[in-house]
Amino acid sequence: MRFQTRIQKPIRRAMASGATLPLMLAACSVVAWGQAPPPSYPPQELDRLVSRIALYPDPLLSQIFAAATFPDQVPDAAGWADQHHYLTGDALARAIADDHLPWDPSVQALLPFPSVLDTMASDMAWTSELGNAFLAQQPDLMDAVQRERHKAYDYGYLRTNPQIIVNGGPYIEILPANPAFIVVPFYDPLIVFAPPRPGFVVGGAIGFRFGITIGAAFAPWGWGASHFVWGDHHVFINNARWNRTWVNRTTYAHPYAAVPRYAGPRPAERHELHERSERERQAARTGRERVE
Repeated sequence: MRFQTRIQKPIRRAMASGATLPLMLAACSVVAWGQAPPPSYPPQELDRLVSRIALYPDPLLSQIFAAATFPDQVPDAAGWADQHHYLTGDALARAIADDHLPWDPSVQALLPFPSVLDTMASDMAWTSELGNAFLAQQPDLMDAVQRERHKAYDYGYLRTNPQIIVNGGPYIEILPANPAFIVVPFYDPLIVFAPPRPGFVVGGAIGFRFGITIGAAFAPWGWGASHFVWGDHHVFINNARWNRTWVNRTTYAHPYAAVPRYAGPRPAERHELHERSERERQAARTGRERVE
């Protein structure tokens, strides 16, 4: 009855104003569904959106896609990660729990990667578009990743090495050689997705010198249990299929049983805050090991 009342009121208002039937139906639709229409990106635009991350290992790429659906939380998370960058492993996991961080677990999952969050926070237009595309066009976005990976593979840039395992075939997987060590590759999309120039050494086009150790302490955030099923266009985060879409984005809560969700005031900070130096940030941006 309450739902019917919500629908009847706009109809009566529209009729009283002399509105036509299509306008009345439009008014009902807005009230009934209460959401904007989903975005629609053409293939070339999706290729652009994924180009800077398409060659990231599958576990990291899946976490980035999920976190991008909460773009409003990314800047604060990037600031926290920067200030706590000196913490790693169990100490970092404890700090995340101690601080009662209010962000979605998918965003918290990237806190061990300050450089990734920094990239997302420094280009919020891109991050928001990436998240919207993942919500509205997940299969199409995954296809865009595969298109870009096939370019890099066919041109000889993307190959198995000591840091990653590249599984070719209809769908190209990129997996960490050591599941507990996730590399953040550094590359120029203008180079690796185009035919190599004569004499260009393709083997050095993608840098795999920078990575983060992710141990068992981060299992609650889905590390070690996040992957793609490329053929079915499914993404699994924390061993559960990611079902957040454009339609249910305001209500869906992905299952993270062991990660509490906090709201309200946070407790007092218990840790020292040390922002990264610009030298450290630049090292991470260019795919080099952390410089202390």
